Amino acid sequence: MTQLWLVRHGPTHAKSMVGWSDLPADLSDTVAIARLRDYLPDAPVVSSDLLRATATADVLKRPTRLPHDTALREMNFGAWELRSFAEVEAEAPTHIRAFWEQPGHIAPPDGESWNMIRARVDDAIDRYLHHDSLIVVAHFGVILTQVQRALGIGAYAAFSHRIDNLSVTELNYSAGQWEVGRINHCP
Repeated sequence: MTQLWLVRHGPTHAKSMVGWSDLPADLSDTVAIARLRDYLPDAPVVSSDLLRATATADVLKRPTRLPHDTALREMNFGAWELRSFAEVEAEAPTHIRAFWEQPGHIAPPDGESWNMIRARVDDAIDRYLHHDSLIVVAHFGVILTQVQRALGIGAYAAFSHRIDNLSVTELNYSAGQWEVGRINHCP
């Protein structure tokens, strides 16, 4: 059995769609970080290669740190990157509404669809299922793809779950079966 502890990186405070932009995390809430550190098991840590995830993984201070994994990056928002919903809606209202309301094959210009990120992250997580326990420090979209996978639900239903910064989502995998523990637990 593999126990996955999916941790969302610290906040960036951006008010826009942040995908592959390398914004830093605000890790000044030392009390929340200490609670998170105390809650998580003594397990290897892997993270996205983006600064907000690598810095969050570093503050967990686990002895085994696996190499950063680009496949654990947030969704690529392409031409919508670092833009607000309102800005994009003013230019392409039908496109952005379909992207959020009918997630699947619809992608931002030069970006990824939900199905594309889901396939990318599924493949990445599958590479780590040989571990008994693993902490994965990643992003909102990455974690939601695995909630969707484990619950066997559609993308739109997955979007109904909150994934707060510095929260933990716990999933177990054994013999082809997923089990969902806590989702968006803030220790």
